[in-house]
Amino acid sequence: MAYNSEALVEVHMAEKILLVEDEARVASVISRTLRMEGYQVEVAPDGETALSKTLSAPPDLIILDLMLPDVDGLEVCRQLRAAGFKEPVLMLTARDAIPDRVAGLDAGADDYLVKPFDFDELLARLRALLRRAARSEVKGPLRFADLELDPVTRRCTRAGRPIHLTTREFDILELFMRHPNQVLTRDLIYDRIWSYDFAGESNIIDVYVRYLRAKTEEGGGSRLIHTVRGVGYVLREEPW
Repeated sequence: MAYNSEALVEVHMAEKILLVEDEARVASVISRTLRMEGYQVEVAPDGETALSKTLSAPPDLIILDLMLPDVDGLEVCRQLRAAGFKEPVLMLTARDAIPDRVAGLDAGADDYLVKPFDFDELLARLRALLRRAARSEVKGPLRFADLELDPVTRRCTRAGRPIHLTTREFDILELFMRHPNQVLTRDLIYDRIWSYDFAGESNIIDVYVRYLRAKTEEGGGSRLIHTVRGVGYVLREEPW
């Protein structure tokens, strides 16, 4: 069967970012860059709009400019936290003084980036914040077919049979189980698990997938981690 192109979308395609920036040119450049990286992006030109958008349809992360024409970024952040918004907030500002950074963090921001900034640094910080949020999202056991993984106890079983995993094997399997039936590219797995780029010819992921298959299929278990040639891997029960 031919692959549906939508099935090959990387996981962060589902991640929605709200960019709160009143300078139209700056907002355009940032939003265009984020969309090119595969994120969904909404733009709010002021604090009131940001509050309204967030409370009606919460994003996965907010990039919040400190200097806004109505309600400033500090107050927006305070109100969002008071309303129960728990997702990451990255604050942007032209101010580099330590008291300003402290004020942003005290208002509830998770990170702080000073303008002008390098886009590679912005993207790295976004990935780090989203990784941190994803790890804290689900505390209970993850289940797929007869496979169970508990991020708290770091235990794994299949059909009740204990599976002993190394730290790296556990982390990779957890990534698959948080995104079942979604094709994960090698680049995405590198980024989420190792947090830095390997050389393009590295086969480290293939090696770990072989380890995971051997352990999860021991005793005659059906294959759950499948190869999508030229793209990456997917956790699924039935062949496509």
